[in-house]
Amino acid sequence: MEGEAGGSSSVSSSPCSSCGGGADGNGGGGVVEYLIGVIEKAGSYGGYRKTQRKECLNLARTLKLLVPLLEEIREARRAADSPAGDGLDAALVRLRQAVVAANKLLKQCHCGSKIYLMLESEAVVSRFHAVYYKLNEALDDMPYDELEVSVVVQDQVELMRMQLKKAQKRRDTPDIELAMDLMVVLSEKDDRNVDNAILQCLANRLELRTFCDLKAEKVAISKLVKQFGKDAQNIRQIMGLFGKFKRIIGFEEPSAQDFSVSSRTLVKLPSLSIPHEFLCPITLEIMTDPVIVATGQTYERESIQKWLDSNHRTCPKTGQILHDLSVVPNYALRNLILQWCEKNDFELPRKAISVGSDGSSSELVKQISCLVQDLSSSQLNARRHAILELRTLSKDNPDSRILIANMGGVTPLVQLLSFPDSKIQEHAVTALLNLSLNDANKRVIAREGAIPPIIDILQNGTDEAQENSAAALFSISMLDENKVLVGSANGIPPLLDLLKNGTVRGKKDAATALVILSLHQANKSRAIKAGAIPLLLDLVKDNNLGMIDEALSILLLLASHPEGRGKLGRVSFIKTLVEIIKNGTPKNKECATSVLLELGLQNSSLVRASLQYGVYEHLVEIARNGTNRGQRKAYSLLQHI
Repeated sequence: MEGEAGGSSSVSSSPCSSCGGGADGNGGGGVVEYLIGVIEKAGSYGGYRKTQRKECLNLARTLKLLVPLLEEIREARRAADSPAGDGLDAALVRLRQAVVAANKLLKQCHCGSKIYLMLESEAVVSRFHAVYYKLNEALDDMPYDELEVSVVVQDQVELMRMQLKKAQKRRDTPDIELAMDLMVVLSEKDDRNVDNAILQCLANRLELRTFCDLKAEKVAISKLVKQFGKDAQNIRQIMGLFGKFKRIIGFEEPSAQDFSVSSRTLVKLPSLSIPHEFLCPITLEIMTDPVIVATGQTYERESIQKWLDSNHRTCPKTGQILHDLSVVPNYALRNLILQWCEKNDFELPRKAISVGSDGSSSELVKQISCLVQDLSSSQLNARRHAILELRTLSKDNPDSRILIANMGGVTPLVQLLSFPDSKIQEHAVTALLNLSLNDANKRVIAREGAIPPIIDILQNGTDEAQENSAAALFSISMLDENKVLVGSANGIPPLLDLLKNGTVRGKKDAATALVILSLHQANKSRAIKAGAIPLLLDLVKDNNLGMIDEALSILLLLASHPEGRGKLGRVSFIKTLVEIIKNGTPKNKECATSVLLELGLQNSSLVRASLQYGVYEHLVEIARNGTNRGQRKAYSLLQHI
């Protein structure tokens, strides 16, 4: 996938290929004018993708520094009585290739797929380094004495070459939180890991917040599909992640056909016979229950309710902030739609069930209201029945999660966490786990004081209660403020105890929670002080348990902490990593290579130790045939070596 947008292989087909190899000895035309034009074009892009914005701005500034040199070359060639020598021609050809490659890279980072650029960020950084190398090589070969370039420009070029050399070595600190978010979102092993909070965080990082953003992303993905085919591994990941982003703002799940280059636009195109004002701006389908929001825009009730339930507080069409989230039925428009349908013999889609004013089933509203009241009943059997029913309702129904919280169900559920009955505690913590899958509920649950009693159940509850307590802490800790609360409430030691002594599922739930908590710097220190590293090292060596990947993922985070690096920077651990790189599964190899890279970038002696254990040829193999992330990590480590 690193070949998207090419490299410099397509330079020969660029417009300047007709310039006789790029050197034209006449006037100000030819390759010099072409280069100035390309640099101006590259400087006009702006709006670079967030994941590469810093690197793009650096490269664009570097290209602009070339203009004074090119202008002096142009003037020198105009004043010359004879054509320039072969040295200048060859240098200009190389410079042209480098500038064209730079322009192509900047253009991709301006309008390419944001998801692709995030997934392939390390490969894209390598392409930036290749461009820096080409630019420096071209400037190194430039015959400055022959051109009689001014001292000021020569000094500027020398400064630029020093910057290019530094840029080739520059490596930004890896975004561990982004990597962990991706690991969770792309994981298909546990449905509980698919959480709207982490999706919303990724969408915000990628600036995929509006329908217009998604439409532009759709076009970019379609180009990737045309280039690589929809069956390529990364394309499948991109399409899947794009589908999840669509869902959190109210779109339908995309199909593979949606990404065909000749496909329709992002949402289904309406029939041309339906008046445009009858179509919901979100779904582009005819409205059956139109409602007006505070900005005066009209939407289908179900669609705008999904948008608002996903914690959005802006008008989808105008982007204005909605200070009032209430909606008002648009009876006038509904009557017009009904009249038009009758006149044109058009049958409106039928609703499966009657809905209440908030888009929820009136029967469901009544049921949940009664159950929430029964949570505080003096009859123990009524409480047990209510909490079990709420646990079941909140498991698979997103609307139920919202209703239970809106009807005040969180407070009594939190109170029942301390009830002297282990089964009631188990049902309560599981119901709260289910409710926490809604973004807004995470804050409510933490605000109601749920974290300390959840940690208590984590220590003393039944096996299932401990498993679901760990999963609940993971879900709640998707919010940064809750990571702090869980850490300060001493939640990490019992998670480590579950990781050591729990059931297989409990161990995995504990590991997942520890990953998300360790994204916070203070929690890394807490985990290290609580003895996480010896425990994780034991898990790394245990082939039977099947938790090598999880253990290495946590160790990767702890290795970014100075205290963690000190404890992990031992030759015995490097030997273990090399053994995994040699003999592990593809995913094991990817994780071990990531940890070795993190440690090696800070301590070259550890890299030398790994070479003594024979890691080199195995890194080469991973760089060729490993997982996508494994290939990138292995390539980066080989470059460092």
